[in-house]
Amino acid sequence: MDRRDFLKHLGGAAVAASLLSACRKPEISARGTNLDGRGSMTYRTNPNTGDKVSLLGYGMMRLPVEAGGTMRENPDSPIDQELVNQEVDYALEHGVNYFDTSPAYCQGNSEHSTGIALSRHPRKDYYIATKLSNFAPPSWSRQASMEMFENSLKELRTDYVDYLLLHGIGMAAEGMDALQAFNGRYMDNGILDWLVEQKEKGRIRNLGFSYHGDVAIFDMLLKWHDEGKYHWDFVQIELNYLDWNYADEINERNTDAVYLYDELHKRNIPAVIMEPLLGGRLGTLPDFIVKRMQEREPETPVARWAFRFAGTPEGVLTVLSGMSYMEHLVQNVATYSPLRPITQEENDFLMQVADEIYNLKSIPCTACSYCMPCPYGLNIPAIFSHYNKCINEGNMPNPEHRTSDYNKLRRAFLIGYDRSVPKLRQASHCIGCYQCVSHCPQRINIPAEMQRIDEYVEQLKRS
Repeated sequence: MDRRDFLKHLGGAAVAASLLSACRKPEISARGTNLDGRGSMTYRTNPNTGDKVSLLGYGMMRLPVEAGGTMRENPDSPIDQELVNQEVDYALEHGVNYFDTSPAYCQGNSEHSTGIALSRHPRKDYYIATKLSNFAPPSWSRQASMEMFENSLKELRTDYVDYLLLHGIGMAAEGMDALQAFNGRYMDNGILDWLVEQKEKGRIRNLGFSYHGDVAIFDMLLKWHDEGKYHWDFVQIELNYLDWNYADEINERNTDAVYLYDELHKRNIPAVIMEPLLGGRLGTLPDFIVKRMQEREPETPVARWAFRFAGTPEGVLTVLSGMSYMEHLVQNVATYSPLRPITQEENDFLMQVADEIYNLKSIPCTACSYCMPCPYGLNIPAIFSHYNKCINEGNMPNPEHRTSDYNKLRRAFLIGYDRSVPKLRQASHCIGCYQCVSHCPQRINIPAEMQRIDEYVEQLKRS
């Protein structure tokens, strides 16, 4: 699909609703006025079950902890259950009914916390999505995988899962390519057939997978769907306005969202969207882009452009957001209450923004921390975060082309690096063991990027 054809996939009903809204409120201008949060939540219907699913889905990956922040900042602090309860209550009160978790999230504690928060409400009021996150070979056995599923039901305090995903399809494993890993996790042990049996028993209402990595595995699973070998009720993909056309150019092992979406849409398979902000990257844009967005809609948060883009295509069932803080939840609820679909002119604007972001050549890290812990102590996400931040803010000193403010930028970069990442956890300590690479959903060649950053830092120190 050509990038200009994006709007062709906007549902007719959404277009009609958007036009009707515009006709009813002619006094509302897109310039200088916050247009969102004036109505109720937008819902999409699952064609398989008739579920009316909120367009905003609650990702339970980065729950708040008692010490403040999330486990990323305070890994030893327990989840703040009272705050999780409050946020879940607010979400349900404002129409959010899809909650996505995993046995792997929050150091294995997300399902338990999610179960406590949701079980305080009638089961009919929400949909639970969780995953079979059997990433490492010890959990590949039939018994271990079955126990993982049974434990998910226990922790979530339910006797059925609404949406069950094979987690991280397309990812390789240590010493194995993506196909070998997939077969080891789901086929050789017969677990995929067992999950189909659980669906027939009503313990799983919708069976799907989340895709990361090797597109050949994605294509294989859709071929099985076409042949009737396995039926996928939904598929979770990464989709945002940067990945729409640039995912495989940023990293050759990723797949453009336009391809993934098209393959699902033509089969009428509902798409669940992850990474609408690309790990927060599209919420902290370069200043010159932020300025242009604010000129168009001064009161609209920058992140809202990305959420509107992700929610616009026809066939998108829900858009996940890992909302750690109440203010993020409030903003995102407003974005989809109701959705203002992206117009053709706005789509053209966002494609220009994507061009500009791509040309910045930053590292496509989403700070998911799947690469952690590093056996040699590196803080991989923090290293990438500092490097990307300086690129995005236009504060990268160039030793080859020194401007009048070179010394100021050089000093700021090096001091900021030391403050953001302790010296013993910086890129210079990477030995290239490659243990992190197979765990990265973005399939970043982490050791190569560490070497590049370290060489750049050393060049700055010498200049």
